[in-house]
Amino acid sequence: MASDKAGRESDVVHCRNVRQSGLRITEPAEVDKEYMASVFANCTQTWLESIKYHLGYQLDFNFDYAALNTLQPFPLNNFGDPFTKSNYGVNSKQFEVGVLDWFAHLWEIENDEYWGYVTSGGTEANLQGILMGFAQLHYQVNIGTTFKGAIDDLDLVIQTLAECGFSRNQFYIHCDGALFGIMLPFVEQAPQITFKKPIDSASVSGHKLLGCPMPCGVLITRIEHVNALSKDIEYIASRDVTITCSRSGHAPILLWYILSKKGRIGLQKDIQKCLQNAKYLRDRLRNAGVSVMLNELSNIVVFERPPDEEFIKRWQLSCQGNIGHIVVMVNVSKQKLDAFLDELTEKLSTWSKEGAHRCVAFDIGYENCVCLLHSPRRGYCFCFFYRISFDNNNRGRDNGDNRGHVLYNNWRGWLWSRGGSYSNNNASTESQPSNRSVPA
Repeated sequence: MASDKAGRESDVVHCRNVRQSGLRITEPAEVDKEYMASVFANCTQTWLESIKYHLGYQLDFNFDYAALNTLQPFPLNNFGDPFTKSNYGVNSKQFEVGVLDWFAHLWEIENDEYWGYVTSGGTEANLQGILMGFAQLHYQVNIGTTFKGAIDDLDLVIQTLAECGFSRNQFYIHCDGALFGIMLPFVEQAPQITFKKPIDSASVSGHKLLGCPMPCGVLITRIEHVNALSKDIEYIASRDVTITCSRSGHAPILLWYILSKKGRIGLQKDIQKCLQNAKYLRDRLRNAGVSVMLNELSNIVVFERPPDEEFIKRWQLSCQGNIGHIVVMVNVSKQKLDAFLDELTEKLSTWSKEGAHRCVAFDIGYENCVCLLHSPRRGYCFCFFYRISFDNNNRGRDNGDNRGHVLYNNWRGWLWSRGGSYSNNNASTESQPSNRSVPA
C-alpha cells in the first residue's frame, strides 16, 4: 500500500507493485565466460533500448566517460572530510575539492568561507543540510520541484523571516537545487542561488543535468556550521561530519571530468537547448489538443496522463495521479520528441473514442486544461477531481442548475455535466474550474 497526500493508504500505482526478479548468483564452477558475456550483452542491449525511449526522469545520457576506464580497478574511497588528508592514500580528494570549489564559485561564496562534500545523491545532501541546521528554525527552499518544476520564492522567504522579527542566527535556509541549482545560474533574469543572500546551504544532483553515470550530489554550506559538528576520528586520521563516512572516490572524478570538458559555456548551451526543446514540446502538445503546462524557467513538461499504460511504460513516463511529465534533458532531441509526438498523435484518435479528456484543472490550472468543462467545445464531460470539497447540502444532490449530477464520496467528487457550469467556493483560486458555461 502507498499513502496519498492526505496520509491515507491507497493502492500502489501501475507497475510499482510488480516484484523485480533477480539474477541468481552461482558458484564459480557453475559459471563460464560465455555465460557471463551473454548476461552482460543482454543487459547492455536492454539498457541501450531503454535509453532510446527514455523521457520521464531527470537523468542525462549525453556524455562519454570512456577515457576514465583506466580508473575502474582502483578502490577509491574518500571517507572523512574532503579537506583533510587521511592515512588512506587511494582517494580522489583533490578532484573532490576541485568540484566543490567550482560550485562555491557558481553560488558565490569564497573558498575559505565554505565547507562541503560530494554525496551519494541529492537526498543525502538535503539530509546533511537539515543536520547542519537542526538547532535553528529550518526552512528548505525548493529550487525546482521534482514533478512540475516549480520554484520557491527565496527572496520572499527571506523577506518574511525579516518581517516576522527573526534575526540572522535564528534561522537556517537550505536550498534544494537538485536539477535547477545548476541551471538557473546560466539563465538570464532567473532567481539565483547565491550565498550573498542569507542562505546557509545548497545542494545539487550530479547525475541529473551533468550526466554522471552513478548517483551523486554536491552539498555546499557555510563553514561555521560544520565547525560546530565535526570531530576527529583517530583510526582514519581525519575529521568527519558526513552522514556516510565512506564515500565514492569515482564520482568526484566523473564530476570533475565533465565540468572540465564542458565548461561554463558548454553548460549554458546545454541548458538553453533543454529550455527551448521544452517549449517546443509544450507547443506541439497544445496544438494536438492535450492539456499541458510548462512552468517558467523549467524543462519539465506536465500533461494529462495517457490512458494507455503500455504507452507510458514504453516511453518511461513518470506519472502521478491524473498527470504525467517529460523532463527535457540534453539527450532529449527534437527528433526524439517528434517520434514521441507522432506516436501520441496517432493514438489520440483511439483514446478519444474511449472517452473525453480527463479534467486536470486541479493539477495544472484550468487555463491549461482542455477537458470539455474548460474548453469552448460542445459535448459531454466526465471529469475526475481530486480534493474537491462539496458543501454538505450538495452531497448526492443536483448541483443547482439541473444540468448535472454530483456524487459525493468523502473528499472526491465525480462530475457528469453537459453544458452548465461548476463552481466551488471551498476550492482555491488556482484549482477552481472556470465558471464559464459550455454552450448547450
